[in-house]
Amino acid sequence: MKPDARALLLDAALAAIRRQGYAATSVDALCAAAGVTKGAFFHHFRSKEALAIAAADHWSATTGALFAAAPYHQHKDPLDRVLAYVDFRKELVRGEIPEFTCLVGTMAQEAYAASDGIRDACWRSIGGHAATLEGDIGEAIEKYGVKGVDAKGLALFTQATIQGAFILAKAKNDAGVAVQCIEHLRRYLELLFGRIEKKEKSHENASRRRRSAEGGEARRRA
Repeated sequence: MKPDARALLLDAALAAIRRQGYAATSVDALCAAAGVTKGAFFHHFRSKEALAIAAADHWSATTGALFAAAPYHQHKDPLDRVLAYVDFRKELVRGEIPEFTCLVGTMAQEAYAASDGIRDACWRSIGGHAATLEGDIGEAIEKYGVKGVDAKGLALFTQATIQGAFILAKAKNDAGVAVQCIEHLRRYLELLFGRIEKKEKSHENASRRRRSAEGGEARRRA
């Protein structure tokens, strides 16, 4: 079935705003990209702002389906699910910068003071996605006995780090800086939950056992 004008305009908005920002995206350009008339635009949206709000909700639905089907949910341990989520976010950083950066993060930076509607839609999207992590983070906090940390705050912190990573990638025109930031986020979570400390102790114990075995072999040869 052929997509209707509304769906075509929403898809065009997702591509255009991620590529050049909200302010630089005109109604005429959106209509041209979608292959629809200006009359069709105003049949579905009373203004560019109304389209942007709908685009934020469309973005949430589209990305929500992607994350719901992602493999990080398959891990039994809650911390492994959280870390695998971060790994999944890193895997998504590929291609050109507009292809992996966030629509709602882009619009929030531009329109937070100019449009209450766009700002609120962006918060619904970012905050709603963060909320999907709270269950796993809460289970990990309980299982690993982490004190002074709440699941909601840590879930939002993950999004702050990822959104900040996207800003740096744009500023430097380099996806690599975003990858580095996400890798640091993973290390922070491992430190917070004691995963790195346990890895280091395990490595230290293995080295001690190896040295002991080598010493025993040397004594037998003597």
